[in-house]
Amino acid sequence: MDAAFIQRIVGNLLDGLVVTLIVVAASMVAGNLLAVPLALARISPRRWLRWPAYVYILFMRGTPLIVQMYMIYFGLAQFREVRQSFLWPLLRDPVWCAIISLSLNTAAYSAEILRGAIQGVPKGLPEAGRSIGLRDGQVMRLITLPLAIRQVLPSLANETILLLKASAIVFTITVRDIMGEANIIRAQTFRTYEPLITAALLYLALTFLITMAFRLVEKRMGRHLVRQPKTIEEELRDLTVR
Repeated sequence: MDAAFIQRIVGNLLDGLVVTLIVVAASMVAGNLLAVPLALARISPRRWLRWPAYVYILFMRGTPLIVQMYMIYFGLAQFREVRQSFLWPLLRDPVWCAIISLSLNTAAYSAEILRGAIQGVPKGLPEAGRSIGLRDGQVMRLITLPLAIRQVLPSLANETILLLKASAIVFTITVRDIMGEANIIRAQTFRTYEPLITAALLYLALTFLITMAFRLVEKRMGRHLVRQPKTIEEELRDLTVR
């Protein structure tokens, strides 16, 4: 290990770190937002909503992420209609293609996590909400979803860490993230260990920060749970007042 060499390359890797943060943050937000309607569609009694969501989730979870990314970045460019559409300025940009593919993939996994949490909410709470005149949409928005989100925070933390690690493949579509910069340094200098070990340490630091951030959110959202168990009526009143 050459400490002087690491000092020379760390600036490039930090530039890649900024790109990684942008890609992961945008994908996490977009993916989790898309996961909500997907999860609701999965539990819908209407087949025309439930089955497309099921097929989408099955495809995204059942095929490699790199295949999905290549289909978006390399595949869509083959269609003239895409190249002539208003979406082309985005779809020809590798960073946007990385964000889109990671968002779509993350949405499928997060939707299944959220679906299980929604179905695990005690039936008494939604029924109590309906008994005081709340409509089904209000019950879902004010009661079921907030409770489900509290339950899935640990799983979403793991999913975000997996997203971070999955983002390491975006360099294959020319995105200059952490791994992209490390790969360029390796190719130019023929030195492998220094750039890769430094990249690994950056990913490890990001994983630690994500874990700590989600723990703080869990602690903040779950503070009231450590006092004493609430009745269904008290829990319902808390949720509807907010």
